[in-house]
Amino acid sequence: MSDAKWPSELKLADKGRTLKVTFENGEAFALPAELLRVESPSAEVQGHSPEERKTVAGKRDVAITAIEPVGNYAAKLEFDDTHSTGIYTWDYLYDLGARQEIIWQSYLNELKDKGLSR
Repeated sequence: MSDAKWPSELKLADKGRTLKVTFENGEAFALPAELLRVESPSAEVQGHSPEERKTVAGKRDVAITAIEPVGNYAAKLEFDDTHSTGIYTWDYLYDLGARQEIIWQSYLNELKDKGLSR
């Protein structure tokens, strides 16, 4: 794993509504809890194939209640809606941060197409 994708800090802000991640290369991202929840890498959300992926709606006000380390490669996030099965690798958190605008817009489009709301 490159230094660019190794976090130097993970910190909750805004009463758990934002996860601030700083990487050793100096890049930092403020990731909304809603984005992290709806893009959870868990099988519950992602399924076992692209066709099984679920659109998660109604998470506008979700918050992160805990961060647990998973080895030295990831973190497990617990949300106030009781979701806690996703393992967020450093690479995955970096990718979410780097592509946040694209991922978010895709999510909003998906909600609209399915008649769902945040």
